[in-house]
Amino acid sequence: MGFLQAFDGIMCTKVIHLCFGYAYVVKEKPSGYSFLAELESSLADQVSVEAAEPGLDPKIFKKLPSKVIILGVLNMADHTYETSELVACRIREALKHVSPDRLILSSDCGMKYLARDIAFGKLHSLVGGAAQVRSEITGT
Repeated sequence: MGFLQAFDGIMCTKVIHLCFGYAYVVKEKPSGYSFLAELESSLADQVSVEAAEPGLDPKIFKKLPSKVIILGVLNMADHTYETSELVACRIREALKHVSPDRLILSSDCGMKYLARDIAFGKLHSLVGGAAQVRSEITGT
C-alpha cells in the first residue's frame, strides 16, 4: 500500500503529522517539506506541520486547499518562550494562506524535552497569541 493510500477505508478524521525530528535531538532542519503539496491528493483530512523552528513559509498551504492545517507556532529549539505577539504574527502569516476555519494551532515537536516552566510559558503564549488574532478577526 502506498503512502497516499494509507488511510483507505478509515472512516474518522485522518491526520498526517510531518516532523523533522525533536529539536532536542535534531539540531539542523530544512526550511520546507519538498512533498507537502502532494498531500493534497491524500486521504488525510488534516496535515500537522512543524513550522516555527524551520521557519516554514506558509504560502505552501495554498497547495493544500482541502486540508485542515495543524500549525506548529512554538519553536521547541528555543528554550525561552515566545511572546504572545510573536505567536500572533505567526498565526497572521498563516491566515494569509489558510482560512481560520481550516487552521488549528499547535506546537512544534519536542515539548517533552523542555523544563516545565518553559513549556507552560510557551503554551501561555500560544493561548495569548490565539486570543489576539481571534479578537482581530471577530472584533470582540
